[in-house]
Amino acid sequence: MADSKTAASFTEFVRDVEPRLRHALVAAFGVDAGSEATAEALAYGWEHWDRVRDRPNPAGYLFGVGRNTARRQASRRAVFPVPPVGHEHAVEPGLPAALAKLSEKQRIAVLLIHGDEWTWAEVAELLGVSVSTVQKHLDRGMSKLRAAIGVQL
Repeated sequence: MADSKTAASFTEFVRDVEPRLRHALVAAFGVDAGSEATAEALAYGWEHWDRVRDRPNPAGYLFGVGRNTARRQASRRAVFPVPPVGHEHAVEPGLPAALAKLSEKQRIAVLLIHGDEWTWAEVAELLGVSVSTVQKHLDRGMSKLRAAIGVQL
């Protein structure tokens, strides 16, 4: 990318998309792998911005780039931080392990919708699936979480 107009458009895109992209990849792969995948996806976006910006869903496309990067580099399940000593009351102690046992799409739906207050439509757009598919992932993920930590409704 040579001209300042192109660089400015990428900078604006990153300002709008990076936090949401990072949240989604962290939800899928844990803090370390998700953060690294976000950086790799944005680096790819910078290198190929002329093609990426013209895609129907550039953020969803870079999510896919980050997801593929994390999958290639991951040799284990997602690792979620355990609450620090003194803050255990704020988080269910079994939640990190229960989240790690969910499928990637279930974990993304649960964490983005309930943790980051995304709409079902926003998650659907990012994943490139229908809203009803997101609802299924969310329902199944929440059922598994409730069973894993012993919560009954």
